[in-house]
Amino acid sequence: MTNDLEGRVALVTGASRGIGYHLARRLGERGAHVIAVARTVGGLEDLDDEIKAAGGQTTLVPVDLTDFDALDRLGAAIFERWKKLDILVGNAGMLGVLSPLGHISPKDFEKVMAVNVTANWRLIRSLDPLLRQSDAGRALFLTAVQAQTRTAFWGLQSISKSAVEAMVKTWANESLQTAMKINLADPGPTRTGLRAKAMPGETPENLPHPAEIADELVELVNADVYRTGELFDRVSGEWTSV
Repeated sequence: MTNDLEGRVALVTGASRGIGYHLARRLGERGAHVIAVARTVGGLEDLDDEIKAAGGQTTLVPVDLTDFDALDRLGAAIFERWKKLDILVGNAGMLGVLSPLGHISPKDFEKVMAVNVTANWRLIRSLDPLLRQSDAGRALFLTAVQAQTRTAFWGLQSISKSAVEAMVKTWANESLQTAMKINLADPGPTRTGLRAKAMPGETPENLPHPAEIADELVELVNADVYRTGELFDRVSGEWTSV
């Protein structure tokens, strides 16, 4: 494992399990100081153990992303310690219910929008100044195919991920005159708890492990990435304009 990210500071949300966990681990193994954000303390501690065993460093932030004031404080704390942020991975997401739109409760709708959309906007608002202080700020947000397909009964995913794509593209366009590169990635079907909840009839062993996905996605936040405002489809291996 190379140390090509030594000296970089990387923040990953949803870092206690699934793709976020393995992305954070890869970043730490390659030398980045990982700020791992998630609700589940146990998962964060496991991540900390693995990264430290590989010679890396972490800062654990056990917080609910809907605690928006905490996200503001997080930006301030990063500034106080490092004065910059080099990598942001907006991985955390919520599936919600699979249901006809008219049957979704206001509570379910608002919760998914808070986690998938508002929290990412609050992160952008809090961390944009720090990414601008990096010589090669990189941001990557995970999306899903439902943002494009608008599949029946997947309205919460379609609506929230469509909003994320619009938000990230807008941010990228606003940052064209900076050193920042801001993109999206659709990891495709992955052996995660969220996928199992959505598709309980699938055989998990037929899906790629999150560690495999992380090996590919971690390359999208390297300093040599030149694309911005685009979407990487991991299944096809192609970049498309959003």
